[in-house]
Amino acid sequence: MCQVGEDDHELLQRAEVPGVSKKCVKCKEATAAVVIRAGDAFCRGCFKEYFIHKFRAMLGKNRVLFPGEKVLLAVSGGPSSCSMLAQVQEGLRQNAHKKLRFLPGIVFIDEGGAVGQSLEDRRRMAAELQAVFKATGFPFLVVPLEQVLDLPSSVVAAAPAPSERAAGVYKKAVGRFIQRDGGGRQAPLEREETPLADVPECRTLLLQQLVGSAKTLTAREDLLNTLRQHLLVHTARTEGYSKVMLGDSCTRLAVKLLTSISLGRGAQLAQDTGFSDSRYGDIVLVRPMRDYSAKEIAYYNRMFSVPSVFIPGLDTKTRDKSSIQRLTESFVTKLQADFPSTVSAIYRTSEKLQTACTSSSSADHGDRCLLCMCALDTAAENASAFKATLISEQLSQKKPPGAPSAAVPEPGTAEAPLEPESAAATGQCCSSGGGEDCGKAAGGGGCCSSAREPESSDLRRLLCYSCQLTIRDMSSVDRLPVYILSEAQRRLRRSQMREQIGEFLLDQGDEGDQRMT
Repeated sequence: MCQVGEDDHELLQRAEVPGVSKKCVKCKEATAAVVIRAGDAFCRGCFKEYFIHKFRAMLGKNRVLFPGEKVLLAVSGGPSSCSMLAQVQEGLRQNAHKKLRFLPGIVFIDEGGAVGQSLEDRRRMAAELQAVFKATGFPFLVVPLEQVLDLPSSVVAAAPAPSERAAGVYKKAVGRFIQRDGGGRQAPLEREETPLADVPECRTLLLQQLVGSAKTLTAREDLLNTLRQHLLVHTARTEGYSKVMLGDSCTRLAVKLLTSISLGRGAQLAQDTGFSDSRYGDIVLVRPMRDYSAKEIAYYNRMFSVPSVFIPGLDTKTRDKSSIQRLTESFVTKLQADFPSTVSAIYRTSEKLQTACTSSSSADHGDRCLLCMCALDTAAENASAFKATLISEQLSQKKPPGAPSAAVPEPGTAEAPLEPESAAATGQCCSSGGGEDCGKAAGGGGCCSSAREPESSDLRRLLCYSCQLTIRDMSSVDRLPVYILSEAQRRLRRSQMREQIGEFLLDQGDEGDQRMT
């Protein structure tokens, strides 16, 4: 075996880790107070300047937030979102360098009902966060997650996106904002307090049944994340905000990237991990904390007394192998402890990934996933891995010879059942209220429209591959909120109508030929 020679022994010595007795790498004068990475030792003042500069450079580089625009800060109480709130508060001061010029508001989604917390604990945690919010002077909202059960169907219907602005429009908007506000002075914000109202116990029970209908913790976490995002978008629309700030850190996005790939969301990585996400059209999600690691955020909050509130979630005190999300987080954090460039490498890789399918912002409304609102990735070729997965699923569900068998519809195809069997059996038309008949129910051909609850096979046609896995892990789709089921019915009826009149429609090629003749 090859052995290391004595002359090479000095080359294999471990690199010296800078300690707190080292000088700051920036000012070269003060003693280092924190070590971010090997070779990056900062004193207290330089570290604060470095942290603030990174936040404002991220916003200035992308130029998504225009002066005077209302921005909703989604604060969960964790270190990352509370640090984001502190950065916005610091950037809005009168003497701030490169002062922020948007109008912020705060929203906190109380998820205690979904994880089984008592009402007293929920009120106590909400009161702690309200004290933090009041200190900022920003208007804030405390919204219980139970309100997601009463959302309108417009939440899963993307609104028209505003027209894109030219590059020079941003500088003109800054000039107009400075002139209007007298040299950059911001008008005082009205404080809005929304205490946590007494949520009816029946609504909390329905929410727990909805989350509990998912058989695995992986599906429950994915479903809860979808419901939270729907409620955030609805709150932003009703309160007049056009942007929503999320506190996802670099470490969190690295975990989300690997988790999304494991859950089959490879086509949606650009929307799930990018700086801006415009899948909802009029509401844009931004992630200004995506350049910060969890270590940097923890050091900053500790050194400069940024308050945060610990709120337990579904994965609190669970084992590493309890869910895919939990296992991926444990893998990344343990690997980061031994190899400090792990999170940075994963994060930089995510910036280079692009999807080959239609982007969510330009996709047609019918070509979007019903839950995550991303472009559908199920229109794959016959020789793809997706089709192979469907064939394997059908073969596993095939009954033995001699048993009564029924045709298993293939998700994503036109063979899935669309006609309501209940209406055909009773002989009534669902659109007539029993007084009239469309003529199809008596003949056994189904009804002109469907009032029944969509089945799992119907819903899967409207979902991307990852959301299909979540629905498949649910015991019943009847637990889903009404706004999702009603939108599914509308899309299914529209698809059925399109199939019925499809032979009378002209495609673009035929229309062009007729114009020439």
